Amino acid sequence: MGTGHDQSETEPEVRAVRKRLASSAEPYLYSAPALILIVAVMLVPLSVGLSYAFRDIQLLDPFSGGFVGFDHFRELKADHSFRAALLNTVVWTGASVALQFIFGLILALLLNREFPGRRLVQALVFLPWAVPTFLVGLDWAWLFNPVVGPLPGWLFTLKITHDTNNLLADPATALIGPIVGAIWWGIPFFAITILAALQSIPKDLYEAASIDGAGAFKQFRSITLPLLAPTIVITILLRTVWVANFADLIVVMTNGGPADSTQTVASYIFTTAFRRLDFGYASTIAAVLLMLLFVYALAILSLRRLLVQRQS
Repeated sequence: MGTGHDQSETEPEVRAVRKRLASSAEPYLYSAPALILIVAVMLVPLSVGLSYAFRDIQLLDPFSGGFVGFDHFRELKADHSFRAALLNTVVWTGASVALQFIFGLILALLLNREFPGRRLVQALVFLPWAVPTFLVGLDWAWLFNPVVGPLPGWLFTLKITHDTNNLLADPATALIGPIVGAIWWGIPFFAITILAALQSIPKDLYEAASIDGAGAFKQFRSITLPLLAPTIVITILLRTVWVANFADLIVVMTNGGPADSTQTVASYIFTTAFRRLDFGYASTIAAVLLMLLFVYALAILSLRRLLVQRQS
């Protein structure tokens, strides 16, 4: 009798424990498909790719595949082509992101005002973002071509250049072409995100500032920029990582030339992996780029945290 009574008392407790466990596990079950997809699509390829950095993976060598330890990293340390590509990456990324941000901010401020045909102008302004990067590269390579493109003639007429030669064929100026193409393609990204942040700023702040006698520049400096700062920081972070990993435009427009003057780390990875077919060394370069971008992301996120804390 006692045993049956004890079982009748414990059964509700067991059901209650199971119910609590099910409630606790419910959010994880909902997110499980997304987590499985992330692991399958991102983490597994990332782990395999990083493992290649410590192995000799050459597609044309049937005897490759062995473990080489840190040999690739020692080779990379003495690789002058990698150093040049790293310097080009800093110039390419810094110039592209900085000018995209400046023009994107100006564009967002203009589009934040009411004027006739505003919706149509917004649609036209954001159109470059919908163009595939492969076509962007082809378009700008054509525009800079002195035979069929108009830009060399225009630049010469405006006395910006001394001749009508192909700007992409000169090692001293070749990187300018991809930077201009990247700026044109990336301005809408900053314009969209900054415009969304601008529209979330309460209008009452500007009205109160106007009553206090603050002009447009002072309102921009004291209200707009501080409230936009967290959005600007995270947007610059995302765009910097994106552009640093962005090889399409470089490969299509200049193929890293002439004389590797436009070779970035991302395009060097592409060249090493798909032209030299050396996946082990390419994975080493990619691992170093990943580490550098990770450190950069940590620094930017720390800066954003400081900005948020200052505002609060």
